[in-house]
Amino acid sequence: MNIKYGKFSKESAESLIVDGVSLNDLQSDKGAEQEMWLTTKEASTLGAEEVAASLRVDHRTGLSWREAELRRKLTGHNEFLIKETDPTWKKYLEQFKNPLILLLLGSALVSVCMRQFDDAVSITVAIVIVVTVAFVQEYRSEQSLSELTKLVPPSCNCLREGMVETFLARLLVPGDIVHLNIGDRVPADVRLFEAIDLSIDESSFTGETEPAAKSMEPMLKVNGHTNMKNIAFMGTLVRCGNGKGIVVNTGEKSEFGEIFRMMQAEDAPKTPLQKSMDILGAQLSLYSFGIIGIIMLLGWFQQRPILDMLTIGVSLAVAAIPEGLPIVVTVTLALGVLRMAKRKAIVKKLPTVETLGCVNVICSDKTGTITKNEMTVTTIRTSDGYCAEVTGTGYNDDGEIIIFKCDDINLANASIFRLLEAGIVCNNAIIRDENLYGQPTEGALVAVAMKNKMYGVADKYIRLKEYPFSSEHKIMAVKCAIKGGSVNDEVFFVKGAIEKVLKQCTKFKTDRSVLPLDLKKEQEFLAQAYDLGRQGLRVVGMASGSSLQDLVFLGLVGICDPPRPKVREAILTLQQSGVKIKLVTGDAQETATSVAAMVGLDTVHGQTLSGDHIDNMTDQQLEQMVNSVVVFYRVTPKHKLRIVKAFQANDMIVGMTGDGVNDGVALKKADIGIAMGKNGTDVCKEAADMILVDDDFNTIIAAIEEGKGIFHNIRNFVRFQLSTSIAALSLIALSTLLGIQNPLNAMQILWINIIMDGPPAQSLGVEPVDKDIVKQRPRSTKEQMITRNLIINVLMSASIIILGTLWVYKREMSDNIVSKHDTTMTFTCFVFFDMFNALSCRSQTKSIFTIGLFTNRAFLLAVSLSVIGQLLVIYFPPLQMIFQTESLSLLDIIFLVVLTSTVFIISEVKKLIEYHFQLKCNSPTIRKHLDFV
Repeated sequence: MNIKYGKFSKESAESLIVDGVSLNDLQSDKGAEQEMWLTTKEASTLGAEEVAASLRVDHRTGLSWREAELRRKLTGHNEFLIKETDPTWKKYLEQFKNPLILLLLGSALVSVCMRQFDDAVSITVAIVIVVTVAFVQEYRSEQSLSELTKLVPPSCNCLREGMVETFLARLLVPGDIVHLNIGDRVPADVRLFEAIDLSIDESSFTGETEPAAKSMEPMLKVNGHTNMKNIAFMGTLVRCGNGKGIVVNTGEKSEFGEIFRMMQAEDAPKTPLQKSMDILGAQLSLYSFGIIGIIMLLGWFQQRPILDMLTIGVSLAVAAIPEGLPIVVTVTLALGVLRMAKRKAIVKKLPTVETLGCVNVICSDKTGTITKNEMTVTTIRTSDGYCAEVTGTGYNDDGEIIIFKCDDINLANASIFRLLEAGIVCNNAIIRDENLYGQPTEGALVAVAMKNKMYGVADKYIRLKEYPFSSEHKIMAVKCAIKGGSVNDEVFFVKGAIEKVLKQCTKFKTDRSVLPLDLKKEQEFLAQAYDLGRQGLRVVGMASGSSLQDLVFLGLVGICDPPRPKVREAILTLQQSGVKIKLVTGDAQETATSVAAMVGLDTVHGQTLSGDHIDNMTDQQLEQMVNSVVVFYRVTPKHKLRIVKAFQANDMIVGMTGDGVNDGVALKKADIGIAMGKNGTDVCKEAADMILVDDDFNTIIAAIEEGKGIFHNIRNFVRFQLSTSIAALSLIALSTLLGIQNPLNAMQILWINIIMDGPPAQSLGVEPVDKDIVKQRPRSTKEQMITRNLIINVLMSASIIILGTLWVYKREMSDNIVSKHDTTMTFTCFVFFDMFNALSCRSQTKSIFTIGLFTNRAFLLAVSLSVIGQLLVIYFPPLQMIFQTESLSLLDIIFLVVLTSTVFIISEVKKLIEYHFQLKCNSPTIRKHLDFV
């Protein structure tokens, strides 16, 4: 439907007609689709007068309040409407959709039907704890991040009825005339009709490091693309100058709105842990039904009553399900979240923590992620041959100037002073409280002067005239006079592209004199600039003199957006552990590859790929090529989304880091999106799964350590639970099938079940992260929780427990009469076996003496309390009556300790054998032989 506006007066305001329908009728039709006449791209190709005519507005007076209100009723507020979330009760119930939770619910129901109310209560309590903890964690994350989608600034300066008014930006409508000044956040997509030295920082939107200089002329399409230099995009920041423009699109119809809609359309994938737990739930269900089937079959062969065998089979199947597993998973993840918060990483959802252990490729944005998005002078080259390096980053005075190969430090300092003086006098930037007001390049020159303690130097001069920088001339010049000096003391200071500055120079400065600038010396200066440019530095030349045609060349500086501290070390560590790092940026190829080389990426053998090339490739072609590419440059949000999907199509677990609006879609689609906390936009924080509070790329390594450690801890718990449950089930099943009296009574079985799901088991989930774990390769998502090696360890431990316990039972029952002493010995034997088995389960590969016997204090406390509890069951009279036990002698206890320690000793010997075998396999000779075989 087309919407047509006219110039409204108070008398004709109600006569607005939309395709023949009155405004009142239109408002009643809530399903009516609202469309604007111009897209932002279309507006950029038209003249400002044509845009104003289309939107029926006079740029000298703006819209009337009444007309703006009518338009707002049609177009809606200038904001983004988030999809309505489900009510709290529904979110809570959704936590029960987990297959393992559903299996436990089924077990609780069967327990009630079998009148095993103690099992039903314990299972139900476990379910409630797990579901509640997970719900609270996710609810708190959603509440704390609910405001992050508000990209639109709170207020704006708008022309209404000939008066510039300040009001909420959400009230803007197409056709409004907006005034933009330095420091303003652009409130909507604006077609500029006035731009005075206007530069806008679009790094959060396009990924470009340098602010975009804006113009007013209509743009022409080149190769199907439109360079929208006359558009100020919503959410970008005015760095320099001022301007005026017509609002062409607001809210979701803006260019950012397209990104917003893409984010809404993409669903975050399931985490590898969630998939593993789903598979584990299915496996446990299968095993449970298998146990019932086997018991029923054997009972049928023995001609036992079917109902009795069904009762036994169902009871065993329910007992086989480790109801403590969801609690351990939830608690382990929650503790991982808390540990990561202490290490400056905020995780929004619990399963995200473990996903980091599976990430095998990280697509990292450059600007603001790998680099700080703060231009910094790093190199100084004076005209008289002095070289200096500058330390420190950011818009502050933290850092120093280090001069190399200097015979006379005073002469060197004087030369650097003259060079930097030209840079700060010919400058419009201001740094206040580490905040930059002005162009980043000029801010870098002010910051390096601050490091040289040149405060107030610019105040010595009175600016008489300014020749502003332009893309054609590529230089800026100012004409100044010394305060308190004579009229004849006028001096020009110039800075800009070195080839342009040198054209205006006739001399160059040496230590104590000024020499003519000949062609040889000019080529020498240009060669210096070329070398710095190859390093990815922006080169700025400086000169001064009494005339613009007779300048003295002072030297040059190299400016870059430097990598963050320790980024290189972090990337090398990740690469050594098998994680591939890809640089994804909107910057030019030269800048992107130079930064990639600085942080340790292989730009020599790796390929580069531009956004234009991606546009010309099919999804299949991109999927085939994407693994060999190291640097993606000149990419848009759509390109980033395609890159992430291409990696995922190759069965890769993708981590995506970013800080800008342009990263939001890819952050949401990636398996784990990582946003910068300090300088990241609200949009990317909302889309991400994890937020780095200190913007430190190195924090990702800590997060990966936690992710890998968490999965290993969960697997250790699964090993302990399965070996204990199999041993307990086998004892009950064998005694039942052999027709002998059960070696354990109901209360003793309950006590074993408490230990199996209680503190000793739970404490395995809080095992400290092994520092060597970050060196391991990322876990394959195809690797299931229950692996072949895990099954071998489980069966080995269970077999030792079963054989040892049955041997003790038979030894004690030598007179064929089952006494309290016999059952107490058997019962205590099983419990002690369980404690030693838990000790061996603390690590699958390393000896307990390697990881440290006392490193997991929670485990030691849990085992100690369990042993004390067992001794109370044996020696405390009231508990003796409940559990049908009697006191054992000291020799009995020593005998049982020696016997039950065998499960720990055999496990340690197995680990030692596997360790030495692995060392042999890693030797060059053995490895060559294995490769040949």
